[in-house]
Amino acid sequence: MRILICEDEVTVANAIAGAVTKAGFVPDVTHDGEDAWFRGSTEDYAAIVLDLGLPGLDGLSVLRRWRAEGHKTPVIILSARGTWAERVDGIDNGADDYLPKPFEMEELVARLRALLRRTGGLASSILEVGALRLDLKAGKTTLNGQQIDLTPLEFRLVHHLALHRDEQVSKEELSEKLYAVNHERDPNAVEALVSRIRRKLGAHVIESKRGFGYRLAVQEP
Repeated sequence: MRILICEDEVTVANAIAGAVTKAGFVPDVTHDGEDAWFRGSTEDYAAIVLDLGLPGLDGLSVLRRWRAEGHKTPVIILSARGTWAERVDGIDNGADDYLPKPFEMEELVARLRALLRRTGGLASSILEVGALRLDLKAGKTTLNGQQIDLTPLEFRLVHHLALHRDEQVSKEELSEKLYAVNHERDPNAVEALVSRIRRKLGAHVIESKRGFGYRLAVQEP
């Protein structure tokens, strides 16, 4: 899942990017309000971390633009001030959560996970498809009760297919979800990744249909 991080303090932005990467997300970072608005309007993100004190265009104005344009991407606001009135203003303008600075990275990651569970219709951090079980918090995968060691990238691919278990997911969509915007995307990278996962989970777990994409085909235990 791709997360947009809009934070003008480079050290803070890098720390957030490191924390969300460790948690299994793919971060895109911007330090400018206008660029944040453009990326949030034109790219597909699972969630956005938005600092209110952005240069060029402040965070609240960015958020207002997104919501006026009809974008419903979940947004967590960050602010060094953290006053009660500011929190209310942020929520009233479409923010989904609010975290005052300074904060612990563990709390931000926990709030991101909770927000994604709510917006994704998941009540817990456990996602099950047939005999396949994904622990989103721990980043662990089990199949028929046996733990399977997946890399973070492999886990993200399986996770995305699990969220769209009844759909054929195209190679292009998977590439977009797995890699950052500025990542040089090899058109064969998704195929290679699926092949590695099949070797670990079994050839039958991910089915493919030429011209349509990939789908999880996990049998019940």
